[in-house]
Amino acid sequence: MKSLEIPMGKRKKVYRFFEILPGALSYAAVILLFVLSWISPVLGAIYLLLIVSITLVKAISTAYRTVQGYKVVQRAKRVDWAKRLNDIADPHEAYERLHGRHEDSYGFDEHVQNMRILSAVEGKSEPKPKDVYHAVVMVAYNEGLDTLVPSVEAVRDTTFSNERIIFVLGYEERGGEKMEENAKELKKRFQGVFRDFILVKHPKNLKGEVVGKGPNLTYAGEYLAKYVERQRIRKENVIVTSLDSDNRMHEKYLDYVAYEFLVRPDRQHYSYQPVSLFTNNIWEASAPMRVIAMSNSFFNVISTMRPHLLRNFASHSQPLAALEGMGFWSKRTIVEDGHQYWRSLFYFDGDYEVVPIRVPIYQDAVIAETFVSTLKAQFVQLRRWDYGASDVAYVGAYLFSKNRKISFWRLFPKFMRLLDGHVTLAMMAPIVAFGGWVPMLLNLGSRGAVAFNLPNVVGWIQTIAAVGLIITVIMSLRMLPERPEKYKKNRAFLMVIQWVLSPVVAIVYQSAAAFYSQTRLMLGKYMEKFDVTKKVVK
Repeated sequence: MKSLEIPMGKRKKVYRFFEILPGALSYAAVILLFVLSWISPVLGAIYLLLIVSITLVKAISTAYRTVQGYKVVQRAKRVDWAKRLNDIADPHEAYERLHGRHEDSYGFDEHVQNMRILSAVEGKSEPKPKDVYHAVVMVAYNEGLDTLVPSVEAVRDTTFSNERIIFVLGYEERGGEKMEENAKELKKRFQGVFRDFILVKHPKNLKGEVVGKGPNLTYAGEYLAKYVERQRIRKENVIVTSLDSDNRMHEKYLDYVAYEFLVRPDRQHYSYQPVSLFTNNIWEASAPMRVIAMSNSFFNVISTMRPHLLRNFASHSQPLAALEGMGFWSKRTIVEDGHQYWRSLFYFDGDYEVVPIRVPIYQDAVIAETFVSTLKAQFVQLRRWDYGASDVAYVGAYLFSKNRKISFWRLFPKFMRLLDGHVTLAMMAPIVAFGGWVPMLLNLGSRGAVAFNLPNVVGWIQTIAAVGLIITVIMSLRMLPERPEKYKKNRAFLMVIQWVLSPVVAIVYQSAAAFYSQTRLMLGKYMEKFDVTKKVVK
């Protein structure tokens, strides 16, 4: 097995350099505005206008991609993926039946071509739909049954045959007696519903593990691999989907993944990424959390439209044989989902891709017992996500390693996009919000028109960018689930005016959380404990 784990303890100098790099660039980007403005208000203005203009372009692009992605997701949800999957059982017959027909359904032409290609290899040792099994691994810490039961029921209610679904609940010993009771209650309720319902308790304080989700997933995955061997099921035909305890998959998700799995001859070299939408409890969440939840949902909708940039996030699916070969997920990082992309890419020496699955897996927005504790819990969740900046060192060290098996010029753009994403997340919001005043305040004794008119110019550009925000607001209303009866119609109005909080949320949460995580990396104060976002159902 290749060594794919990130280092623990003291890092080498090269690794430390790349750990420091994201934070150093983020701080430098902010400081540079002050330095240039002190040297010359014109230089400061040019630098600021460049950044604000980039923000404008991104705002317009975001609005366009969100609309485009939303339409694609809606079309993909209407497809009968179970029927398309069953076509693979006899691709020659399916091709004869479909060839020459014209349908406007999502991916129809690609489906016809897939049947043509599969009919050409029919008779060879290619798996059929009846050979495919889904193993759903849901991890839990101390969540209650009101959170856990609906997530299991969502798997039960998919259009894929429950007889070929293996459900694994990986729960933490750290969760205590109540978690043990909940696990046993779940097994009691759902035993006999799936091919099997397996409980796997992850022991606490195992050597070489951070306190996090990755070790739990890996421990459950190792148990699953042994179970599959005992059942004499081919590991190459088992697709593993990782779920958080609040994840409710779309009813067509498993059929969709199985279809995409079977139409690819090199199927072990792919993982499958749904669209994560944080809308389970969006009506119950408070306004700042709703803005963050919908913004993250938009990001995931946009990501599915850019497959070449797609990364693993939250729930995703991957073949069991490939997972076992790479040692499942990392046990040394608290961001095992995004890290899994790089882990898989290096394991397959660059021959690896993430396939977009354009139906949702629904997740919870952050809600805690009180408003204040909710605000804190949201920041804790975002700083954990933003600790994905630790992958910059993981990728950078590999990029400049003598043992690299991937072309430098193929990996370098991926590395730069990774670095740029984290730096931009940290520095962009405060510069755009306050940068227009810096050249003027640093040149109060000057009569330069540039410095004193800059706040107005930035304001005009931000007004233009607000057009993108209006589109975003409209799309957020369309993505909302049905309003619960306990809420009056005027609550929908709150879903509109909440977006005035966007600048505050961008600075206080997104930027501050990014700076927090990057600063920890710079100082070598590593985050080695997964702070679980508490699930409160109201």
